[in-house]
Amino acid sequence: MTTPTLLVTLDAGTSGRSVIETTVGAGARVVYLSDVPAEDRGKALAGATVLLARDTSKELQAGELGLLSQAKLIQFVTAGVDYIPLGDVPNGLAVACNGGAYAEPMAEHALAMTLAALKRLLVEHAKLAGGTFDQFAPNRMLAGSVCGILGFGGIGVATARVMRALGAKVHAINRRGTTAEPVDWIGTTAEIDRLLSTSDVLVLSLPLTPASNGLIGGRELGLMKKDAILVNLARGEIVDEAALFTHLQGTPEFTACIDAWWVEPVRHGHFRMDHDFVSLPNVIASPHNSASVARWRSVALRRAVENVRAAFDGGQVQHLVPPEDRMT
Repeated sequence: MTTPTLLVTLDAGTSGRSVIETTVGAGARVVYLSDVPAEDRGKALAGATVLLARDTSKELQAGELGLLSQAKLIQFVTAGVDYIPLGDVPNGLAVACNGGAYAEPMAEHALAMTLAALKRLLVEHAKLAGGTFDQFAPNRMLAGSVCGILGFGGIGVATARVMRALGAKVHAINRRGTTAEPVDWIGTTAEIDRLLSTSDVLVLSLPLTPASNGLIGGRELGLMKKDAILVNLARGEIVDEAALFTHLQGTPEFTACIDAWWVEPVRHGHFRMDHDFVSLPNVIASPHNSASVARWRSVALRRAVENVRAAFDGGQVQHLVPPEDRMT
């Protein structure tokens, strides 16, 4: 039987190569495209069984996706692939993202932002800096509140676990409307209005797809509680930027915790805000660094390669991206 070949197009580095080779095991051949002479790139691509990539638009040259004549799978190491052009992927070639790869650090980030909002940490810090000691302004507890999670995959489940550990009730939405994870309520996207109206904290952890693009607009924000907290770990484009800014201005009790922005360096080459969110007292901002935990990179890489190994072994490949979910 022919030995399958994993073609790695990303720059894995020494430690990353060790993770890849250890996880794949002896049953497959690993080839790093950076080691292949320029004149042999076409041959390497044609002989690949699985491609392991970070961003094929940067790692491959024009037309090279079409050379993947034997490949069964493109496995990305990133959880979100909405910014990667996939229009040239050959028909029948499966694409998998690294769903939930950074779930645990991102869940911690969601919790940190939520607690900062509930405890008014940034607001009171600013008051103290101005000389105001407002000891008796009330803050809130997470225990007993409802944490709504829109997108109940790896990140959503990990977030639910840390929220439940501090006493929050969990309401969730996924495509199936079912889960094996303990929750107090779960529904489908068709029931989003119920999730919005009952959540004290709403965490966005769903992928950006044509269906989720602009999902949260002025109408949806208006259904939320006046003092609700919106935490966006996903993609800025899921929320209407202008509508959110207007809602924050008109509803000072409402808090937006923004980790995912509308125009970001990794996806767009630069950072831009069309509205001055950081000037608002009811915004807590971070530079989409919820997954930026150095020691977690090897964990995420290993999870991607474990999916590759499943493909080699004839097992169940996880986190396949259906054609209708691919952004154009």
